[in-house]
Amino acid sequence: MKKLVILAALTVTVSAAQEKKNYEIPGDKARGMYFEKKTYTPEPLPVYADVRDQLPAPILDGRPELVVMYWRCWELAYQHLRQPKPDSGFVSNYLDAAFNGDIFQWDTIFMMMFARYGHAQFPAIQSLDNFYARQHASGYICRQVRTNGRDKYYVGPASSVNPPLFSWAEVESFHLTGDKSRFAAVLPVLEKYVEWLNKDGDPKTYNDQPDWVNYGRRAAGTVHQLYWNTPLGSGMDNTPRGGNGWVDMSCQMVMQYNDLATISDELGLSDKAVVFRKEAAAIGERINKWCWNEEDGFYYDVKNDGEQFRVKTSGGFWPMIAGIASRQQSDKLVAHLKNEREFWRPFVFPTLAANEKRYKDDGGYWVGGVWAPTNYAIIKGLEKCGYEDFATESTDKYLTAMAKVFQDTNTVWENYAPEEPFRPGNPAKPDFVGWTGDGPIALLIENMLGFRADGVRRRLVWRLTRADRHGIERLHVGDATLSAVSAARTDASAPAALTVTTDRPFTLIVVKGGREHSFEIQAGVQNFQVP
Repeated sequence: MKKLVILAALTVTVSAAQEKKNYEIPGDKARGMYFEKKTYTPEPLPVYADVRDQLPAPILDGRPELVVMYWRCWELAYQHLRQPKPDSGFVSNYLDAAFNGDIFQWDTIFMMMFARYGHAQFPAIQSLDNFYARQHASGYICRQVRTNGRDKYYVGPASSVNPPLFSWAEVESFHLTGDKSRFAAVLPVLEKYVEWLNKDGDPKTYNDQPDWVNYGRRAAGTVHQLYWNTPLGSGMDNTPRGGNGWVDMSCQMVMQYNDLATISDELGLSDKAVVFRKEAAAIGERINKWCWNEEDGFYYDVKNDGEQFRVKTSGGFWPMIAGIASRQQSDKLVAHLKNEREFWRPFVFPTLAANEKRYKDDGGYWVGGVWAPTNYAIIKGLEKCGYEDFATESTDKYLTAMAKVFQDTNTVWENYAPEEPFRPGNPAKPDFVGWTGDGPIALLIENMLGFRADGVRRRLVWRLTRADRHGIERLHVGDATLSAVSAARTDASAPAALTVTTDRPFTLIVVKGGREHSFEIQAGVQNFQVP
């Protein structure tokens, strides 16, 4: 992804020859054969000024600076919408990663977490189509594709795979929009992709194998049979990693299988769903057996023989969002997140614990840098495991620090330094929306304002924890467009006066003071009070 790639303690300057090296795939001329969409039908791109008044509008009277940052992120996102170049093999308009013009797998997947809130104006989920359309016959999908449709490698095939989370993005989009029309088309693609990932591979010899495309990401000849990646392939370019049983990659496989099960259920393929969930559970058991360290209360990467690589990185928190950490294990992980000597730094959460020897105060890219994808995954993991209050507190601290940099620079950045004074990371690209929009848009809606939309059932859960006037207008929940506003109160425990407007009936569940209050909201405007 970068011209300068830092791997562990070794700095490698990529030569022009390496950059242009063509890794041939013998006999693999078919691209996109599992995806039914084959051609691009030209469609105009929406313009921010034309659609701004249709996008969800947060109300947060106590934190107006966060609302300003929210709208700036949407403005930048619309500047990064693209149409395919002729003869690229791309088949859909897309949201660009804002790095160098190429499309990147894990960037695009994480951009979907915020961009789905504007699906009615631009269906950003179709950005994934261009990866599916460039899939190889073996099932392999390159993590980075040039705008001319050619795969891109910097340091060889071993670094050519990003976190396998396409199915996660598809399912999260479905949960908000209620639209499962993509599932039949993407399931064959993702089944072939997971088939490729499950082929045995050895990271030590991978780049030297002439038929490397036939070798996947399951660690061959190991006691754990977990999955591996490389620092560049994992997306965490220079984070110190070790072994070939990677916590994050293996957890991402668990998530992939569970999301494939959801897709299968929605398509009425219950037998497939059972197989997918069984495989997810088996991988989860192996992660807990080999990667969990009870003494340290942390998940580590492991080597061939099961020896742990005991360096605390943000990769160790993926078992929470993957749903495989027990309550006792999660408690210990949360203790690390709350530890000021490790991850609870002024700018949360660094990708490397602050008490690790390679930690950099300026972030050093992924040796302490604060990044949107890992923060989003950590906070969603906290939410999934029931640490709602801490998820909200973490979001508040994260967005507060972001807003201070935003006020100084009028933009958001690729990553941030974890220590004061608050500043972009070193290095970091500006105007990075890009996945940095996850915080100011998605986390603002979900964890600061407390809205959890379920478009499948046309339902909205609202965790009501704030005392200032707050809420949201024009939130799209399935086929309903609604607004919900809470008037200012003396404190968060006081009764809440709510005004709700909707064009279609929906179910509103307000969670306040540990109690749930359910309301069947009819089309129109309603005012009511929650004790």
